[in-house]
Amino acid sequence: MFFGGGQECAPLRNSALPLDSMNIEEKVRKTLAELGLGDAEAIAALFAEVRAAMAGERRELIERGARDEAERDAMAKALRDRWLARKNGLLAHLDENWLKKASPELKPAVGRQFNELRRAASTLEVAELARDIPLRSRAEARDESAPSLPAVDEPRPSVRPPLKDLTLPGYRRPLGSLHPITQVQREIEDIFLGLGFRIETGPEIETVYYNFDALNIPESHPSRDDWDTLYIDSQTVLRTHTSPVQIRAMQKYGAPLYIIIPGKCYRRDNPDSTHSPMFHQVEGLAIDADITFADLKGALDFFARKFFGQETRTSFHPSFFPFTEPSGEVAISCRFCRGEGCRVCKQSGWIEVMGCGMVHPEVLRHGGIDPERYTGWAFGLGVDRYAMMKYDVNDIQLFFQSDIRFLEQF
Repeated sequence: MFFGGGQECAPLRNSALPLDSMNIEEKVRKTLAELGLGDAEAIAALFAEVRAAMAGERRELIERGARDEAERDAMAKALRDRWLARKNGLLAHLDENWLKKASPELKPAVGRQFNELRRAASTLEVAELARDIPLRSRAEARDESAPSLPAVDEPRPSVRPPLKDLTLPGYRRPLGSLHPITQVQREIEDIFLGLGFRIETGPEIETVYYNFDALNIPESHPSRDDWDTLYIDSQTVLRTHTSPVQIRAMQKYGAPLYIIIPGKCYRRDNPDSTHSPMFHQVEGLAIDADITFADLKGALDFFARKFFGQETRTSFHPSFFPFTEPSGEVAISCRFCRGEGCRVCKQSGWIEVMGCGMVHPEVLRHGGIDPERYTGWAFGLGVDRYAMMKYDVNDIQLFFQSDIRFLEQF
């Protein structure tokens, strides 16, 4: 939301084939129960096998090389589609059969492993693969495709190879690094993954219903005015926050639910040192029986200490948001002056860093969850602002200008 989550392991089941004799394609088309896996250690070993297979296929493709750019791009796309295609990719089958059909006791473990696998799978994107697959020389390609000829006794004229200075250094491409926004986003994700949350994503072009109505934001709310929101048509917008994914996740998974939602958002803001029409958010949502505001405060205090340092203190103040009740703002002790007062914290000793609150019952109803049985809490923070605080950057526009002199510092 745009503010400012034991039974004994089941015995192994008999399957048509022993687990060790199945290949990866056969395993991802079966559920964990059908594979006879019922504990976190076995699941971790299974995901390790998948990651090793994925890395092996990528390594084999790079070692093989390509004759030309067309073949290289085709090879890269084929491997990418094998693993990452939306309908028939191996990760799509894994998501459908392992993650979505996992028992409630195993879902946190499976979710952590799946998110780690999905991050590793980013190396299979076509652009990155094409960059790493070498082009074989024309002679190598010609020798590979030409039919072998019988040996003849006729003498051949000797051809002197071209001279080459072996002492010259080779050509080296400069190594890049992750964008600072991506680095901060992954750091936030890792903290909540360690708490048992899993990552959920959704579309950036949203309906008015999911972006506003389902979140209890009335038509009279200022955020729905076209001076604040980028409308595609009267019923479609560029999402102003990642909160629509919360409704979609509730409708998809039900309760209990523990997710974080990173992603890009859009608002009609004039670019300046603290505003951008495109920015990044991370939201969190926890829904379960008997969840209270005390659970929310404990989780966010833990997060603040992990991200900003163990000496960080947190402060909660009442606020208002249409989608939470009660609502609050979270502030941390100023990391620049350590609470003594400076220009950054406006001499207060505190810096406001996120909004939060207990999920409004109407929002739970729109998500198909009974508010009489379940409660939940949510929070939202701006990744760009966290990156500015972490790296002491005073202009948000620097993150979007692609200036190599700025980016190479990270």
